[in-house]
Amino acid sequence: QVQLVESGGGLVQPGGSLRLTCVASGTIFKINAMGWYRQAPGKQRELVAAITDDGSTTYADSLKGRFTISRDSAKNTVYLQMDSLKPEDTAVYYCKGAIVIVETLGEFDAWGQGTQVTVSS
Repeated sequence: QVQLVESGGGLVQPGGSLRLTCVASGTIFKINAMGWYRQAPGKQRELVAAITDDGSTTYADSLKGRFTISRDSAKNTVYLQMDSLKPEDTAVYYCKGAIVIVETLGEFDAWGQGTQVTVSS
């Protein structure tokens, strides 16, 4: 009923930039919040950044100033601009949406399949 699809990952050199995109589709009544998480090999999934429907943002402390989350609510899309990338940013990046569906008007968390970001020279 609801699908989140990420794109924009890839291989980038240290100091480079990438922009991730996540598009939500399906029987969506409303998206209350969207966010990006990442999971590196052998580590737990962690919050990168999140944005609410009114534009309030939250960032992992270690990423403030390098990553920027934004949202186009009309397109059910969230972006993550990643600058000054470091090798330790290498991970699979997942999109998450707190979505209210048409069928029940209930909210649930939907996840994308993830996109690989590799920072290496």
